[in-house]
Amino acid sequence: MSVLALVSLALLLVQLVLVVRVVLDWSVMLAGPAMPGSFRARALDVIYTITEPLLAPVRKVLPPLRAGGVSIDLAFIVVFLLIAIIRSFL
Repeated sequence: MSVLALVSLALLLVQLVLVVRVVLDWSVMLAGPAMPGSFRARALDVIYTITEPLLAPVRKVLPPLRAGGVSIDLAFIVVFLLIAIIRSFL
């Protein structure tokens, strides 16, 4: 397996982890906060630990867009699209 294929696979895994973060964020919005110690709470901790170092620097430059009571995380969109663009060139 070539180095470019490994990089592309790693970026794909990062995209999948970002999608899992979106699903878990929606679960918090729809089902409420996770109970401490539950599977969902542990999954949120792991996913946030993995994704926050990628999203935080972008979020400093591009804060979430607030529309009424809804907040759209533009950092997530930018990072996800940037990874997709990089993968398309590999």
